[in-house]
Amino acid sequence: MRPSSVAPWTRTRLRAAPLPALALALLVLATAFLAAVFPRAVDAYEGEGVRGAVSGAGTARTGIELGAPAPGLDADQREREDALRGTALRDRYRQVVAAMPRPLRVDRAQSAYGAQTLEPPAGLDRWLPSPDLIAPQFTLAAQAGVDAHARVREGRLPKGEGLTSDSRRVEASVTEETARAMKLRVGSAVHVDTVLGERVTVRITGIVEPLRPKGAYWSYDPILRTPSLIDVPGNNAQEPKKRWHAALLLAPDAGSFLPAVDQNPQRYWRLAPDPGALTAGDVPALKRHIASLEGGPLRTELRGFTHDDAMVSTELDKVLAGYEGLRDAVTPIVAVAAYGIGGVAVVVLMMTCSLTAVRRRSELALLRARGASVRGVALRLLAETSVVAVPTAALGLLLAFLVVPHARAWPPILAAAGVCVLACAALPVRAAFSHRRQRAHEGRDDLVTARPSRRRTVAELVLLVLAVGAVATLRRGGLGDSGEPGSGGGSAGWLVSAAPLLVGGIAALLLVRLYPLPLRLFARPLARRRGALGFLSTASAGRASAAQALPLLGLLLALTTAAFGGSVLTGIADARDRTALLAVGADVRVDRANGTLPAALAAEIRRTPGVGEVAAVHIDWYLRLPDQTTVPLVAVDPAVYARLTRATGLGPFGDDELAAGDGRRATLPAVASPDVARQLGKGAHSFRTPTGSFKAAVRAVRDSTPALPTGSAFLLIDRDRLDHPADTALLATGAAGERIDAAALKRSVRAAGSDVEATFRATERASLTDSALQSGAERIYVAAVAAGAGYAVLAVLLALLHSAPQRAALLARLRALGLSRSQGRRLLVLESLPQALLAACGGALAGWAAIALLAPGVDLAQVALAARGALAGLGDVTLRADPWSLLLPAAGVVVLTAGVAFVQAWWTARRTAAIELER
Repeated sequence: MRPSSVAPWTRTRLRAAPLPALALALLVLATAFLAAVFPRAVDAYEGEGVRGAVSGAGTARTGIELGAPAPGLDADQREREDALRGTALRDRYRQVVAAMPRPLRVDRAQSAYGAQTLEPPAGLDRWLPSPDLIAPQFTLAAQAGVDAHARVREGRLPKGEGLTSDSRRVEASVTEETARAMKLRVGSAVHVDTVLGERVTVRITGIVEPLRPKGAYWSYDPILRTPSLIDVPGNNAQEPKKRWHAALLLAPDAGSFLPAVDQNPQRYWRLAPDPGALTAGDVPALKRHIASLEGGPLRTELRGFTHDDAMVSTELDKVLAGYEGLRDAVTPIVAVAAYGIGGVAVVVLMMTCSLTAVRRRSELALLRARGASVRGVALRLLAETSVVAVPTAALGLLLAFLVVPHARAWPPILAAAGVCVLACAALPVRAAFSHRRQRAHEGRDDLVTARPSRRRTVAELVLLVLAVGAVATLRRGGLGDSGEPGSGGGSAGWLVSAAPLLVGGIAALLLVRLYPLPLRLFARPLARRRGALGFLSTASAGRASAAQALPLLGLLLALTTAAFGGSVLTGIADARDRTALLAVGADVRVDRANGTLPAALAAEIRRTPGVGEVAAVHIDWYLRLPDQTTVPLVAVDPAVYARLTRATGLGPFGDDELAAGDGRRATLPAVASPDVARQLGKGAHSFRTPTGSFKAAVRAVRDSTPALPTGSAFLLIDRDRLDHPADTALLATGAAGERIDAAALKRSVRAAGSDVEATFRATERASLTDSALQSGAERIYVAAVAAGAGYAVLAVLLALLHSAPQRAALLARLRALGLSRSQGRRLLVLESLPQALLAACGGALAGWAAIALLAPGVDLAQVALAARGALAGLGDVTLRADPWSLLLPAAGVVVLTAGVAFVQAWWTARRTAAIELER
């Protein structure tokens, strides 16, 4: 074959069969897009996660402070003063910033430098606020940049020209919060001691308002912005005495004055990291640089131009370690979705190429009979698939870059290139392998009579061994030992991550082997019936090529992946719902930090729109048991509280289980936690509380109760037997089908007192999803479920497209023999149902089996509850079968198959039998 003949032949083939080429293009486009967008999506949410971890940890933890003492007392006085002046500190600041290596980027706008007293002197004025008669302390700070980070509200900023350590008067400004707490105003004079015992006057010249009080400039040392009450050291009283600690902001050039009040003033350079450009790939290098900064070559370099005893302090390395711990917990779970969708995509793509090779078997055999070489045939097919696959793979890559714009480029390029190579080479390789030898005649390849080869049996046994090993490894060690980054699992990582895919593959191969059996069983009784449709449909399905069983493999893998992904999402949602319930105990909880609630508040909340039930609870935290230990006593209205327990599922009991008898001296039935029940036994015990005495016996045991939902010890009784029970908490549930008006409820709570607080279950639920790593992993699994369902649809459509010509020709022949249009439609639908029903049932069973087998080894706690952690009583957070993800895609496959078959029959009925027979 001459190379010049390839292009015209390729163009002719594409024009003659546009639908298969279009189907391949769509498949390659979708697969290349998913393959390229996955690594970019992972990079994006991991980068967002590390940026969120750094910015959310706060400047006090992530900021880098380089602190250096002023030159010692053995140095010249002028040298000490010059080292503390603003110009010298600014020069050192520029050197420190320039020494910071990438990716450690410094936010210059929020960084600061200056000098301050290490030992804050005490204020000597009696008019200063002095709780417990202890004089306040003042930190004198000459920090640069106050003019750029604050707005002058009163007066002016201080001046510092000409100050030395011999000066006895200095100007300062204070923030509004400091002025309010310390009773300062413009013109106030604060007197402090010097190192020589003389007084120094600090004149307040201005009051400033921080422009960004939560920014790094003001937050690294919050005392500069907000004064605080601190404990006086060395006090052994039960309630330690307090003293105020505040800051006086000197001019940047006033650092030379500080030796007058502190022999060892501290110079500092505080660098705020800029997380805006951080990515997950920067974390290892960033940790190395921080280690070098804290005790390595970088610290030595910084000491060279600051001070030999300069120290670096930061907790940025701990913040990054926490991020890596969460990422290493999330990555193996995400890897399961990646292996699942990747495996399904490869199988569906290979299935498409195999079906194409089977459909064109006669054409390729004719080319070989006419002298075409195997290489020539493969090159023709390679040119044909490349024309379709290369541009569509490039388009999928471009779409991935548009959908996720900021991420690494090489991983998606390599992934899309791999999809392109597979799509281009699969058909030529399959055809070359099938036609490597010319055959004069090939036997029938019916699905019912086909026998698996030995090579296929060996491959299936190898796959079975791998699946058993993957399931056993995962159940024994979990995904944490899967070999993903940071988990230390070694080469077993890919095997464990592919466990759901392998389980689905084994189920698919088993069903492919069993598929002929139901066809044979149903064909015999249907052959004896008078109607021809049942027999014709089963006979036609059984006479199909053995390659028609390939869609079963793709369908089952896709359905298993969708079911597993749905179970992950369901397990995460259930854990968060349960955690929010355990944190609140109901839909809304209203309580007061110290004291009881107003008696009318329960009725007020009950009138709130959307509120269905309000249970008033009296809690006495110090009920003394016979062994003198104390446990909480919970006193409730039995009927209302019983309905609440049934609505929440926390320790439910019947309406009459807790109700007290008529007699005041009768023994109260009580519900107790397991520990309390074991201690009290079945006998009655007398108890004395500030609200009344009673006699109670444990009649029921519950692990938890809505008033104390986290599983702590408790004793629950009827509140009617107490003399003066007060409401210490209110638990409210929403009315059926209605949403609680949160704004109205909050207004009622605020009206009851400033210290009364309402906690909403929905708010607690939302707080559990504030991590970018969590939300990114969830999006991956949502995409996995959607992609699994999508590939199942593609497998159905491609299989029906492959068999469409044969089915149309069969229907045309039967129509020529007298088959009616309605019978033709029913025939095509019945013919397609066996495979669809088997795939749907098998997919649902395979998904359920994969979930049941792998659930003990998959811990979703980090993904679901990374923002808080599991509460007591929550239990393990594992997979849970989701009926929707199990049954909905399976039912969709059956409906889609029947619908496409019906449309095909309707379309064929519009054409005459002669036209179909000519084809």
